[in-house]
Amino acid sequence: MTSTPVLYIDVWSDFTCPFCYLETPVLDQFRNTFGDAIEIRWHAFELRPEPMPLPDANDETILDSWENSVRPIAEERGVTMRLPPVAPRSRKAFETAMFARESGRFDVVHRAIFKAYFEEGIDIGDTDALLDIAATCGVDPELLEEALDDGTYTDLVIEDEEFAKKIGVTGVPFAVLSRESAPGQEPPPPIALRGAAPIEHFEAALGRLFPEGFPGN
Repeated sequence: MTSTPVLYIDVWSDFTCPFCYLETPVLDQFRNTFGDAIEIRWHAFELRPEPMPLPDANDETILDSWENSVRPIAEERGVTMRLPPVAPRSRKAFETAMFARESGRFDVVHRAIFKAYFEEGIDIGDTDALLDIAATCGVDPELLEEALDDGTYTDLVIEDEEFAKKIGVTGVPFAVLSRESAPGQEPPPPIALRGAAPIEHFEAALGRLFPEGFPGN
């Protein structure tokens, strides 16, 4: 199995989107199968940035979506979830994850934020809550608080979202699979997967990107 990435998966998501959390076990399965041959790169996409109004967590549309869409997929994928009692903004959560990337703690913090919101109902728009989450993941809360207060990573969040607009992302999760070019050849065009795509869609995309066979096998 190759030890360097040959397949890249760029994923735009929002910590407040249940379908984004539901995509994590699929990506985990894919990564567990192919290991370091795959690099997953998460990007920010705020569904409700300022000044967009926040929804009522008890809105009938949200409740219906959970009963008819979220819960069935969660059960199928073995994900523990409950409808959060709050509907926060997610920019500070993204900034927290980006701060954690600097110390190699992105993956654990990224997963912990999702879990805190969808399993424990924690308000991930609250700075103190984010500091607590990060501290449990081995991130220095004092340095994080300073970065959040200063908006150190705000521009990076905005850059992710601006690039998403350029490539036509209008909803999340949105994954783009791409590969490096083979010597003397043009690489096949990237493949976009929208929504909480099942593992079969990723496998099909892999086959299209590597018709000669995936070197990570």
